[in-house]
Amino acid sequence: MDPFSALPGAVLDTASEGSVVAHFGDPIREQRALERGAALAPLGDRTVIELAGAERLTWLDSITSQSVAHLGAGQSTELLVLDPQGRVEHVAAVFDDGASTWLLADAADAAPLATWLQRMVFRADVTVRVRVELIVIGFFAGGDAEQRAERAALAPHGTAVIWTDPWPSIQPGGHQYHLGEHPGAGYHWRTAVVDAATATALAAETDAVWAGALAAEALRVAAWRPRWATEVDDRSLPHETDWIRSAVHLNKGCYRGQETVAKVHNLGHPPRRIAALHLDGSDDLLPAPGAPVLAGAEDSDEVGRITSVARHHELGPIALAILSRRAPIGDLVVRTPDGDVAAAQEIIVPADAGATADVPRLTRLSRRPSAPDPRRPSTPDAL
Repeated sequence: MDPFSALPGAVLDTASEGSVVAHFGDPIREQRALERGAALAPLGDRTVIELAGAERLTWLDSITSQSVAHLGAGQSTELLVLDPQGRVEHVAAVFDDGASTWLLADAADAAPLATWLQRMVFRADVTVRVRVELIVIGFFAGGDAEQRAERAALAPHGTAVIWTDPWPSIQPGGHQYHLGEHPGAGYHWRTAVVDAATATALAAETDAVWAGALAAEALRVAAWRPRWATEVDDRSLPHETDWIRSAVHLNKGCYRGQETVAKVHNLGHPPRRIAALHLDGSDDLLPAPGAPVLAGAEDSDEVGRITSVARHHELGPIALAILSRRAPIGDLVVRTPDGDVAAAQEIIVPADAGATADVPRLTRLSRRPSAPDPRRPSTPDAL
């Protein structure tokens, strides 16, 4: 167990892998402190993978969705590993310190991701190492928490390993399907990698403020930020969650799954779409992830599933859901064992997302004008 699990008031999330602290006594207060940059959040459900070797960046560029070949020391990005059909298999935050590339992955995905990467090395000058002894801590930029994290972060090659989430803006080569103002613009989330000794010293700082996973997840859901552990299943395309804005470079060249990414983006539409739901909190029913989403109270037609749910300190009960493209754009209903919960839908990815290429439509053969009849006059002068 990491040292944060033994802090006063720490309540562990028994449903999660690893030492995940759900909260430290007051999730709502912790949200506010985290959001203003005053609190640190130990992320026991994240695992670190270190890539070393002179060819690590060009090799990683060739097999993943993101352009990382020229990633500079101290720079951050995000990548996806897709299967040949363009479905999301793995997700990783990426940080390079000039000598190593650090991947931060959800704990359940880290070992499969590392195994796949190792299989892809072949003769490249790359080594893959899972650093299970390292600990990940999250925080928001601009406050006391950032200063503490910068002092504590691992820096084996002189550059502190602190990943900056690219979600606040559309990344080079990316594209946003959401139309209008995006709540992710204010999501200035960062994560620091620390060793066990430093984590123990940090936990001993009596004036440090701590926040649990419930607080971090609520702010993530409010920013419409997808995660591998929650929004990804065996059918997920990056278009469905607007992940192209941060993790896909549309112009970088070939990689596994690139053909599907290009086809859906340029010519087609993703079969599903992510939506934000504002849940009715009058009955204090909070749906669990996986709860079915219906088109209406009297309609048994299931149009999607809840993927993430949280209680936000301002927005109240909120959720992310993956819906069928055919799902109505109005209010929906979430079914729970204790009753239905009304849900006001906010469109993230519209049903007509994709088809961005301006490809002229061919005139049907039956509608083509017939050839002129040489026996009939074609101009007034011929009359």
